[in-house]
Amino acid sequence: MARVFEGQFIGGRSSTRRMFRDLNPADGSVWAEVPDCGRAEAAAAIEAAQAAFAEWSALPFTKRAHYLEKAAEIFEKRKMEIVEALQAEGGGWFGKGMFETGYTVEVFRAAAASVWQPTGEVLPSEYGKVSMAVRRPMGVVSVISPWNFPCILSSRGFAFPLAAGNTIVLKPSEETPYCGGLLFAEVFEEAGLPKGVFNVVTCSRDNVQEVGDELIEHPYVKGVSFTGSTAVGRQVAAKAGAHLKKCCVELGGKDSLIVCDDADMERATQAANFGSFMHQGQICMSVEKVLVHEKIYDDFLKKFVERAKKLKVGDPTKSKEHIIGPLINDKQVGKVREQLEDAIAKGAKVALGGKVEGRFVEPTILTGVTPDMKLYQDETFGPVVPVIPFRTDEEAIQIANDTEYGLSAGVMTRDEARGLAIVNKLETGNCHINCSSVNDEPHVPFGGFKASGVGKHGGRWSLETFTETRWITLDRGGRPFPPMF
Repeated sequence: MARVFEGQFIGGRSSTRRMFRDLNPADGSVWAEVPDCGRAEAAAAIEAAQAAFAEWSALPFTKRAHYLEKAAEIFEKRKMEIVEALQAEGGGWFGKGMFETGYTVEVFRAAAASVWQPTGEVLPSEYGKVSMAVRRPMGVVSVISPWNFPCILSSRGFAFPLAAGNTIVLKPSEETPYCGGLLFAEVFEEAGLPKGVFNVVTCSRDNVQEVGDELIEHPYVKGVSFTGSTAVGRQVAAKAGAHLKKCCVELGGKDSLIVCDDADMERATQAANFGSFMHQGQICMSVEKVLVHEKIYDDFLKKFVERAKKLKVGDPTKSKEHIIGPLINDKQVGKVREQLEDAIAKGAKVALGGKVEGRFVEPTILTGVTPDMKLYQDETFGPVVPVIPFRTDEEAIQIANDTEYGLSAGVMTRDEARGLAIVNKLETGNCHINCSSVNDEPHVPFGGFKASGVGKHGGRWSLETFTETRWITLDRGGRPFPPMF
């Protein structure tokens, strides 16, 4: 039986008459009925956040941290219940849910700890002034989060700005309105967070445009955090820029795993398997090109296929053995099928998989992929990956950089100096030697180059993004004014 979430969280609990259906992607059943807000509700949420800002920002930083610590405790207590929701609402396997819930707890704890970090500097002054660069919260920050890791990517967007003294309006994806939004409202309500400090606006696809525009354009909104596709991110950044608002956008990727000829084969095939197929490849930093030195290409391909063949496809709510769950919706399935068919029509060969049944796509490994194929250039966001040979490190770097994106990468080699030499020529915001491109921690600077985004989430970099820097001086040296004045 479907859940019904009648309450909206705008300045505390409120109600709305309009609802929309939240579907289980595995079987298309209705998992929940969720409030369907429009521009008016978005504006009300922003106004509630603005009204709460003065008191929240003036609260001692230790007390703000305590609310986040309490939220971490509540989230951890509800862990298994949340894992079930992530599986049913988002289509993720059990292990992904366990990782996501555990990580989100640490996001809250890292954000709470961040308030004890230095938030300013004392600068030298030629005139004997006490010269300070200080930071202060901006005001209302709107957070627009995606469906693929709804708990992590929502909490990452709001936790650090909240700790810094900003108030929040969160709009989760219409695909995961509970795990990405209403869940956090419940947690903060239980934690006793003052009303209006944290607000959630859920809406159907029909209302996304008007709600999103309000969350960017409303004059009370001072900063925008967006995680999602590059196409939408360009629009968000352009609209925020038109209003001279700070914006942090973390977007798509076409990430490579470079496997050198001296790589540990076991480690390399495991990194490729995890990086390509974790959560059906629906991760912005998924491995979307495996580049393998020609000397070890045949051996690597054989062992990669053997490892990927063991991943079981199926409804993750039915069995913990089902590692490859459904893609999030039919539109995403269509995109993956289009890339797959285009590649095969242009000469690519299927080394493993290739079958699409409903929203389930087998782990698929292709060879013979060339730059004229959509699979080579466009983000896939599905469990389909090409294995491409290279002769020299320079050629691998060229192939890895041959994309508009620049989010993450991995380099597999026993020679760390060689790995660093490759990394230093890659056009990515993140890179990992002897690990997959899929890496994140709450306190690190996470963000991409080129079409993968602008700005950084995580740790003190979130604080830099979502606070304003001011210069303040105390004149103690008696700096003279020109005598004619």
